[in-house]
Amino acid sequence: MTTKTAELKKIKPETLKRSFWNWFFWNGCSQQAESMLGMAFAQSMAPVIDDLYDTKEDKAAALKRHVSLFNTEAQVGSICNGIVCGLEESNANGQCTPDIIESVKVALIGPTSAIGDSLWVATIIPILLTICLSISQSGIVWLGPVVYMIVYPVGTCILSWKLFQLGYKSGLEGMQSMMASGKLDALTAAMTLLGLIVTGALTASYVSCSLPLHIVKDVYDATTGETVPTELFNADNMLNGIFPKLLPLLLTLWIYHLYAQKKWSPLKIMGLILVLAFALTGLGYATGYYG
Repeated sequence: MTTKTAELKKIKPETLKRSFWNWFFWNGCSQQAESMLGMAFAQSMAPVIDDLYDTKEDKAAALKRHVSLFNTEAQVGSICNGIVCGLEESNANGQCTPDIIESVKVALIGPTSAIGDSLWVATIIPILLTICLSISQSGIVWLGPVVYMIVYPVGTCILSWKLFQLGYKSGLEGMQSMMASGKLDALTAAMTLLGLIVTGALTASYVSCSLPLHIVKDVYDATTGETVPTELFNADNMLNGIFPKLLPLLLTLWIYHLYAQKKWSPLKIMGLILVLAFALTGLGYATGYYG
């Protein structure tokens, strides 16, 4: 007499899509200090848990382990959701344990956050903004924002979905092999370097700061018989001749120092810049520089 082997549980394709859309649209909806993105992660896993587990107790236990502390860069971090979906599938089939799932989630926070911040926040978004700013400055002002509003969400969706699928299909083994080979560290370093290059290019291209110090003297022109105002010294030209775009670089580094070291909020920094702009512009009119 033969016994029929129990069929392994498998997450339905439509369930995976629901899980992804939950994460894509709602990853930041409940971010708070206690669990960071934990609530959003649990919301993303809810369709998967309903699909895999039968009893109320099993579903409650699965949701409980996913509301714990979790944080990552949301776009690249979608690979974490895919990996955990695969682990929950293995757990439902008795091939994994809840302790392993929780340990893997914690282990994925560091590398996915580093790669996401370097690749997406510090590289792709600045490059896209640069392209759109250039489009707007070319004459068609409205086209740049429109391109950004279309390309950014579509590009984000495609990247996140592909990484989600990669995480589910390759699973923990694929992530471990990438980390063990050293490719992950190399990718992180490369993305960080590229992000710094892009930031430097943006600083030189779009940050404007000059030093309006001039020495002008009336010089007699013998050919015309007239006295012509002649600039003898220009501080801005002198600095750019020694170190081009030095002042925009120093301004950017100062703003970064206020944000990263002094922990100033972006709103406070913008307020400071606005006050300085009013004060220096008023000084320019008072001294006749803008006259």
